[in-house]
Amino acid sequence: MIAKEEIKDWFIGLQGSICKQLEEADGNGKFIADQWERPGGGGGISRVLSNGKIIEKGGVNFSAVWGQTPAPTLKTLGLASETQSEFFATGVSIVLHPASPMVPIIHMNVRYFEMSNGIWWFGGGIDLTPHYLVEEDAQYFHKQLKAVCDQHHPSYYRDFKNWADDYFFIKHRNETRGIGGIFFDNLKADNGFTKESRFEFVKSVGLSFAPIYTYFMKKNSTLPYSEKEKQWQYLRRGRYVEFNLVWDRGTKFGLETDGRTESILMSLPPQANWVYNFSPEANSAEAKTLLLLKKGIDWV
Repeated sequence: MIAKEEIKDWFIGLQGSICKQLEEADGNGKFIADQWERPGGGGGISRVLSNGKIIEKGGVNFSAVWGQTPAPTLKTLGLASETQSEFFATGVSIVLHPASPMVPIIHMNVRYFEMSNGIWWFGGGIDLTPHYLVEEDAQYFHKQLKAVCDQHHPSYYRDFKNWADDYFFIKHRNETRGIGGIFFDNLKADNGFTKESRFEFVKSVGLSFAPIYTYFMKKNSTLPYSEKEKQWQYLRRGRYVEFNLVWDRGTKFGLETDGRTESILMSLPPQANWVYNFSPEANSAEAKTLLLLKKGIDWV
Protein backbone atom coordinates (compact mmCIF):
# COMPACT_ATOMS: atom_id res chain seq x y z
CA MET A 1 0.00 0.00 0.00
CA ILE A 2 1.34 3.42 -0.94
CA ALA A 3 2.22 5.50 2.11
CA LYS A 4 1.25 9.15 2.44
CA GLU A 5 4.93 10.13 2.62
CA GLU A 6 5.53 8.67 -0.86
CA ILE A 7 2.62 10.64 -2.27
CA LYS A 8 3.81 13.82 -0.55
CA ASP A 9 7.34 13.43 -1.90
CA TRP A 10 6.08 12.88 -5.44
CA PHE A 11 4.03 16.09 -5.24
CA ILE A 12 7.11 18.02 -4.07
CA GLY A 13 9.00 16.74 -7.12
CA LEU A 14 6.11 17.69 -9.41
CA GLN A 15 6.12 21.24 -8.10
CA GLY A 16 9.83 21.62 -8.87
CA SER A 17 9.57 20.13 -12.34
CA ILE A 18 6.62 22.32 -13.36
CA CYS A 19 8.29 25.50 -12.11
CA LYS A 20 11.44 24.72 -14.10
CA GLN A 21 9.50 24.10 -17.31
CA LEU A 22 7.43 27.27 -16.89
CA GLU A 23 10.52 29.40 -16.27
CA GLU A 24 12.13 28.05 -19.42
CA ALA A 25 9.00 28.75 -21.49
CA ASP A 26 8.56 32.24 -20.05
CA GLY A 27 12.15 33.21 -20.72
CA ASN A 28 12.28 35.91 -18.09
CA GLY A 29 10.25 35.23 -14.96
CA LYS A 30 11.61 33.34 -11.97
CA PHE A 31 9.66 31.66 -9.18
CA ILE A 32 10.26 32.88 -5.65
CA ALA A 33 9.84 30.18 -2.99
CA ASP A 34 8.01 31.00 0.23
CA GLN A 35 8.00 28.23 2.84
CA TRP A 36 5.28 28.35 5.47
CA GLU A 37 4.03 26.39 8.47
CA ARG A 38 0.46 25.71 9.54
CA PRO A 39 -0.11 26.23 13.29
CA GLY A 40 -2.29 23.12 13.53
CA GLY A 41 0.21 20.89 11.75
CA GLY A 42 2.15 20.77 8.50
CA GLY A 43 2.84 23.51 6.01
CA GLY A 44 3.97 23.98 2.47
CA ILE A 45 5.98 25.84 -0.14
CA SER A 46 4.35 28.54 -2.24
CA ARG A 47 6.26 29.36 -5.41
CA VAL A 48 5.14 32.55 -7.13
CA LEU A 49 6.21 34.15 -10.40
CA SER A 50 5.40 37.81 -11.03
CA ASN A 51 5.79 40.04 -14.08
CA GLY A 52 7.33 37.46 -16.36
CA LYS A 53 7.58 37.88 -20.10
CA ILE A 54 4.44 35.77 -20.64
CA ILE A 55 3.11 34.98 -17.15
CA GLU A 56 1.98 38.12 -15.33
CA LYS A 57 1.23 36.25 -12.12
CA GLY A 58 1.47 32.56 -11.45
CA GLY A 59 1.59 30.32 -8.44
CA VAL A 60 2.61 26.68 -8.05
CA ASN A 61 1.80 25.66 -4.49
CA PHE A 62 2.69 22.52 -2.58
CA SER A 63 1.18 21.72 0.79
CA ALA A 64 1.05 18.88 3.27
CA VAL A 65 -1.14 19.63 6.29
CA TRP A 66 -2.59 17.55 9.10
CA GLY A 67 -4.42 17.75 12.40
CA GLN A 68 -7.88 17.35 13.85
CA THR A 69 -10.49 16.96 11.10
CA PRO A 70 -12.54 20.21 10.91
CA ALA A 71 -16.27 19.99 11.62
CA PRO A 72 -17.26 21.25 8.11
CA THR A 73 -15.21 18.45 6.56
CA LEU A 74 -16.84 15.86 8.82
CA LYS A 75 -20.24 17.21 7.79
CA THR A 76 -19.33 16.92 4.10
CA LEU A 77 -18.33 13.29 4.71
CA GLY A 78 -21.58 12.57 6.54
CA LEU A 79 -19.79 11.95 9.83
CA ALA A 80 -20.89 13.16 13.25
CA SER A 81 -19.31 16.45 14.27
CA GLU A 82 -17.94 14.87 17.46
CA THR A 83 -16.07 12.17 15.49
CA GLN A 84 -12.50 11.96 16.75
CA SER A 85 -10.31 11.62 13.68
CA GLU A 86 -7.22 13.30 12.33
CA PHE A 87 -6.67 14.16 8.68
CA PHE A 88 -3.70 14.42 6.34
CA ALA A 89 -3.93 16.31 3.06
CA THR A 90 -1.25 16.98 0.47
CA GLY A 91 -1.21 18.24 -3.07
CA VAL A 92 -0.11 20.71 -5.70
CA SER A 93 -2.31 23.60 -6.84
CA ILE A 94 -1.54 25.87 -9.80
CA VAL A 95 -3.08 28.98 -11.33
CA LEU A 96 -1.39 31.00 -14.07
CA HIS A 97 -2.58 34.42 -15.22
CA PRO A 98 -0.85 35.50 -18.45
CA ALA A 99 -0.07 39.08 -19.42
CA SER A 100 -1.55 38.69 -22.90
CA PRO A 101 -5.33 38.32 -23.30
CA MET A 102 -4.58 35.95 -26.17
CA VAL A 103 -3.06 33.38 -23.79
CA PRO A 104 -5.55 31.48 -21.60
CA ILE A 105 -5.66 31.23 -17.83
CA ILE A 106 -5.01 27.70 -16.61
CA HIS A 107 -5.62 25.89 -13.34
CA MET A 108 -4.59 22.48 -12.08
CA ASN A 109 -4.93 20.75 -8.76
CA VAL A 110 -3.88 17.23 -7.77
CA ARG A 111 -4.40 16.16 -4.19
CA TYR A 112 -4.59 13.32 -1.70
CA PHE A 113 -6.62 13.17 1.52
CA GLU A 114 -6.77 10.57 4.27
CA MET A 115 -8.13 10.23 7.78
CA SER A 116 -6.95 8.21 10.74
CA ASN A 117 -10.15 6.15 10.53
CA GLY A 118 -8.97 4.65 7.22
CA ILE A 119 -10.85 6.88 4.76
CA TRP A 120 -8.72 8.11 1.84
CA TRP A 121 -9.13 9.44 -1.68
CA PHE A 122 -7.48 11.29 -4.55
CA GLY A 123 -8.90 14.32 -6.30
CA GLY A 124 -7.95 16.99 -8.76
CA GLY A 125 -8.55 18.49 -12.14
CA ILE A 126 -7.24 20.73 -14.86
CA ASP A 127 -9.21 23.36 -16.73
CA LEU A 128 -8.59 26.15 -19.21
CA THR A 129 -10.11 29.63 -19.20
CA PRO A 130 -9.49 31.49 -22.46
CA HIS A 131 -10.23 35.19 -22.56
CA TYR A 132 -10.98 34.66 -26.26
CA LEU A 133 -12.27 31.24 -27.15
CA VAL A 134 -10.52 29.72 -30.16
CA GLU A 135 -12.07 26.40 -31.13
CA GLU A 136 -8.78 24.98 -32.41
CA ASP A 137 -7.19 25.61 -29.02
CA ALA A 138 -10.14 24.13 -27.16
CA GLN A 139 -9.95 21.00 -29.28
CA TYR A 140 -6.21 20.65 -28.69
CA PHE A 141 -6.63 21.03 -24.94
CA HIS A 142 -9.38 18.43 -24.65
CA LYS A 143 -7.61 15.97 -26.95
CA GLN A 144 -4.55 16.09 -24.69
CA LEU A 145 -6.67 15.42 -21.62
CA LYS A 146 -8.54 12.61 -23.33
CA ALA A 147 -5.24 10.96 -24.24
CA VAL A 148 -4.16 11.13 -20.59
CA CYS A 149 -7.45 9.69 -19.36
CA ASP A 150 -7.58 6.93 -21.98
CA GLN A 151 -4.28 5.54 -20.70
CA HIS A 152 -6.03 4.60 -17.47
CA HIS A 153 -9.71 3.89 -18.18
CA PRO A 154 -12.02 4.38 -21.19
CA SER A 155 -14.69 6.09 -19.10
CA TYR A 156 -12.40 8.57 -17.35
CA TYR A 157 -12.48 11.36 -19.93
CA ARG A 158 -16.24 11.28 -20.47
CA ASP A 159 -17.03 11.10 -16.77
CA PHE A 160 -14.47 13.66 -15.63
CA LYS A 161 -15.18 16.04 -18.51
CA ASN A 162 -18.86 16.11 -17.56
CA TRP A 163 -17.91 16.58 -13.93
CA ALA A 164 -15.72 19.55 -14.89
CA ASP A 165 -18.56 21.11 -16.89
CA ASP A 166 -20.74 20.95 -13.78
CA TYR A 167 -18.04 21.99 -11.33
CA PHE A 168 -16.48 24.93 -13.18
CA PHE A 169 -19.84 26.61 -13.61
CA ILE A 170 -20.60 30.09 -12.34
CA LYS A 171 -24.18 29.52 -11.26
CA HIS A 172 -25.03 33.14 -10.56
CA ARG A 173 -23.86 34.07 -14.10
CA ASN A 174 -25.24 30.96 -15.81
CA GLU A 175 -21.97 30.45 -17.66
CA THR A 176 -18.96 28.16 -17.40
CA ARG A 177 -15.69 29.58 -16.13
CA GLY A 178 -14.01 28.58 -19.38
CA ILE A 179 -13.92 25.51 -21.61
CA GLY A 180 -13.72 23.09 -18.71
CA GLY A 181 -11.36 20.16 -18.79
CA ILE A 182 -11.49 17.33 -16.30
CA PHE A 183 -12.44 17.28 -12.64
CA PHE A 184 -12.47 14.31 -10.27
CA ASP A 185 -12.87 13.78 -6.56
CA ASN A 186 -13.18 11.00 -4.01
CA LEU A 187 -11.27 8.49 -6.17
CA LYS A 188 -10.78 5.49 -3.88
CA ALA A 189 -10.34 1.74 -4.09
CA ASP A 190 -13.56 0.59 -5.71
CA ASN A 191 -14.87 -0.94 -8.95
CA GLY A 192 -11.59 -2.73 -9.56
CA PHE A 193 -9.40 0.33 -8.94
CA THR A 194 -6.60 0.20 -6.39
CA LYS A 195 -4.80 2.94 -4.55
CA GLU A 196 -1.84 2.37 -6.84
CA SER A 197 -3.89 2.69 -10.02
CA ARG A 198 -5.61 5.84 -8.78
CA PHE A 199 -2.22 7.38 -7.93
CA GLU A 200 -0.83 6.51 -11.36
CA PHE A 201 -3.71 8.39 -12.97
CA VAL A 202 -3.11 11.42 -10.74
CA LYS A 203 0.55 11.32 -11.71
CA SER A 204 -0.34 11.35 -15.41
CA VAL A 205 -2.59 14.37 -14.94
CA GLY A 206 0.15 16.20 -13.03
CA LEU A 207 2.80 15.46 -15.64
CA SER A 208 0.55 16.62 -18.48
CA PHE A 209 0.26 20.16 -17.14
CA ALA A 210 3.53 21.76 -18.23
CA PRO A 211 3.58 20.39 -21.80
CA ILE A 212 -0.02 21.51 -22.35
CA TYR A 213 0.40 25.03 -21.05
CA THR A 214 3.83 25.74 -22.53
CA TYR A 215 2.25 24.86 -25.90
CA PHE A 216 -0.21 27.73 -25.46
CA MET A 217 2.52 30.04 -24.16
CA LYS A 218 4.59 29.51 -27.30
CA LYS A 219 1.63 29.54 -29.70
CA ASN A 220 -0.33 32.56 -28.46
CA SER A 221 1.99 34.90 -26.55
CA THR A 222 3.20 36.75 -29.67
CA LEU A 223 -0.27 37.40 -31.10
CA PRO A 224 -1.11 41.13 -31.33
CA TYR A 225 -3.78 42.75 -29.15
CA SER A 226 -5.04 46.23 -28.31
CA GLU A 227 -6.37 48.01 -25.23
CA LYS A 228 -9.85 46.71 -26.09
CA GLU A 229 -8.69 43.11 -25.68
CA LYS A 230 -6.87 44.03 -22.48
CA GLN A 231 -10.02 45.50 -20.96
CA TRP A 232 -11.95 42.35 -21.90
CA GLN A 233 -9.25 40.29 -20.18
CA TYR A 234 -9.83 42.24 -16.97
CA LEU A 235 -13.57 41.52 -17.15
CA ARG A 236 -12.99 37.80 -17.67
CA ARG A 237 -10.57 37.81 -14.75
CA GLY A 238 -13.43 39.24 -12.70
CA ARG A 239 -15.51 36.17 -13.50
CA TYR A 240 -12.56 34.01 -12.43
CA VAL A 241 -12.46 35.79 -9.07
CA GLU A 242 -16.19 35.31 -8.58
CA PHE A 243 -15.95 31.56 -9.08
CA ASN A 244 -12.95 31.10 -6.82
CA LEU A 245 -14.38 33.10 -3.95
CA VAL A 246 -17.97 31.88 -4.17
CA TRP A 247 -17.91 28.30 -5.46
CA ASP A 248 -14.44 26.75 -5.33
CA ARG A 249 -14.18 23.85 -2.84
CA GLY A 250 -10.41 24.12 -2.57
CA THR A 251 -10.63 27.72 -1.40
CA LYS A 252 -13.26 26.79 1.19
CA PHE A 253 -11.29 23.75 2.43
CA GLY A 254 -8.11 25.78 2.78
CA LEU A 255 -9.81 28.46 4.82
CA GLU A 256 -11.71 25.91 6.95
CA THR A 257 -8.46 24.11 7.84
CA ASP A 258 -6.65 27.35 8.74
CA GLY A 259 -4.42 27.16 5.70
CA ARG A 260 -2.17 30.04 4.74
CA THR A 261 -4.40 32.78 3.34
CA GLU A 262 -1.78 34.20 0.96
CA SER A 263 -1.28 30.77 -0.61
CA ILE A 264 -5.00 30.01 -0.81
CA LEU A 265 -5.76 33.32 -2.54
CA MET A 266 -2.75 33.03 -4.84
CA SER A 267 -5.26 32.01 -7.52
CA LEU A 268 -6.57 35.56 -7.83
CA PRO A 269 -5.29 37.70 -10.73
CA PRO A 270 -3.13 40.80 -10.23
CA GLN A 271 -5.89 43.00 -11.68
CA ALA A 272 -9.56 42.45 -12.51
CA ASN A 273 -12.45 44.73 -13.43
CA TRP A 274 -16.22 44.76 -13.03
CA VAL A 275 -18.39 46.89 -15.30
CA TYR A 276 -22.06 47.22 -14.44
CA ASN A 277 -24.32 45.26 -16.81
CA PHE A 278 -21.64 44.98 -19.50
CA SER A 279 -22.78 43.62 -22.85
CA PRO A 280 -20.35 43.05 -25.75
CA GLU A 281 -21.05 44.22 -29.26
CA ALA A 282 -23.13 41.83 -31.37
CA ASN A 283 -21.07 39.38 -33.45
CA SER A 284 -17.84 40.53 -31.80
CA ALA A 285 -15.12 38.12 -30.68
CA GLU A 286 -16.18 38.83 -27.11
CA ALA A 287 -19.82 37.97 -27.84
CA LYS A 288 -18.81 34.77 -29.64
CA THR A 289 -16.73 33.73 -26.65
CA LEU A 290 -19.70 34.17 -24.30
CA LEU A 291 -21.88 32.01 -26.56
CA LEU A 292 -19.46 29.10 -26.10
CA LEU A 293 -19.20 29.34 -22.31
CA LYS A 294 -21.71 26.57 -21.68
CA LYS A 295 -21.83 22.95 -20.61
CA GLY A 296 -21.91 19.92 -22.83
CA ILE A 297 -19.77 21.00 -25.78
CA ASP A 298 -17.99 18.03 -27.36
CA TRP A 299 -14.52 19.38 -28.17
CA VAL A 300 -13.09 16.09 -29.40
